[in-house]
Amino acid sequence: MHSSTGGPAEGEDPFDAGAGGILRQPRAVWATAGASVVAFMGIGLVDPILPSIAKGLNATASQVSLLFTSYFLITAVAMLVTGFVSSRIGGRKALLLGLALVVVFAGLAGTSGSVAQLVGFRAGWGLGNALFVSTALAVIVGAANPIGAGGRRAGSAAAILLYESALGLGMACGPLVGALLGNASWRYPFFGTAFLMAVGFLCITAFLKEQPRPARKTSLLDPVKALGHGGLASAAASAFFYNYTFFTVLAFTPFVLNMTPYKSGAVFFAWGVLLALFSVVVAPLMQARFGSLKVLGGSLVLLAADVVVLGYGDHTTAVVCTVLSGAFIGVNNTVYTELALGVSDAPRPVASAGYNFVRWFAAAAAPFLAPKIAEWTDLHVPFLVAGATAVVGALVVAVRRRALTVPQALDSARAGGTPTAEEPQPRHAAEDSVTAFVN
Repeated sequence: MHSSTGGPAEGEDPFDAGAGGILRQPRAVWATAGASVVAFMGIGLVDPILPSIAKGLNATASQVSLLFTSYFLITAVAMLVTGFVSSRIGGRKALLLGLALVVVFAGLAGTSGSVAQLVGFRAGWGLGNALFVSTALAVIVGAANPIGAGGRRAGSAAAILLYESALGLGMACGPLVGALLGNASWRYPFFGTAFLMAVGFLCITAFLKEQPRPARKTSLLDPVKALGHGGLASAAASAFFYNYTFFTVLAFTPFVLNMTPYKSGAVFFAWGVLLALFSVVVAPLMQARFGSLKVLGGSLVLLAADVVVLGYGDHTTAVVCTVLSGAFIGVNNTVYTELALGVSDAPRPVASAGYNFVRWFAAAAAPFLAPKIAEWTDLHVPFLVAGATAVVGALVVAVRRRALTVPQALDSARAGGTPTAEEPQPRHAAEDSVTAFVN
């Protein structure tokens, strides 16, 4: 229930109060959110055209899968750099630098004459994308309009909802846009991304003013030091194994489905819709009822079963399991993000950077190893391995359960009580300015 002044009533979720103002945001917020859609589209854009790229460049599946490996390897390393850069040059300049890199390298990717060139340009694209998405949320929240009596808090909530919507829309539409443009030529999705990001660059240049810089500059080693916390290290280790499963599905499944770009794009569009829906809507409801760690462990086990059935089932079963995996991935992404942000006392940007630094290495490894394993064995075994890594992720959660709880020592100390611990409560996953991938 809203208060008579229009702000959030006592006990009301400020995100609900801010949701009504999601459309009443300045042009700077909309420009950044629009560019965010395109940035997240870039992750799954190449999915439906991987077989076409392999055919066009006379390459093997493992060679083409390096498009993901180079992209996410650079993204992982960039996690140590993005906070360092943005805390020194400011959010606006960091966004524009990231966009400029994407425009240049996405355009160059479309001109590639070999897989090696394409992989190299995709790495540069990954650097630009990491710099952009790691800064975009902070910029959107900083530029948001205050709303009613809820003020800055409600305005920020509405802006975060807008960012979440951009994330989900980008993840869902990336494969579809890749299919529509890639059906004519595998080069067109790269040129299309460069064009759209150039439009985003111009919009942000025109509408976004420079944001205040952080009071404390981030060092290159801050994210690594943050991993000294047992809870954050446990969350990152579990997410590492989970991400191997995630990106086996994303990068290797198109070769197994062996469908036209249109059909493959439709499959991964449905996958992206489920991912977005379960990440933003379903996961918080499940967490509130069952607890974060139970939801995460159960979802990882179900994902493991899903990918094994995907690998050993017939073609129709593989399609259904691919789409269904989006639901489990959406839930996992939300819970992992909240664990990473809430389990330690490190500042959120620093904790997020350290966590993502670890997990993105698995995203780089899976697209390369999955087709290699298939070459050494058969098409089924990569999914068996992916199922096993999801189970390992669940085991880490179970074994490190105590470390993954959130200490309440500060509140207890103020009240003169005994420090306690509890599971992280559901919170909007978009507060992590670098996932999501991911999410």
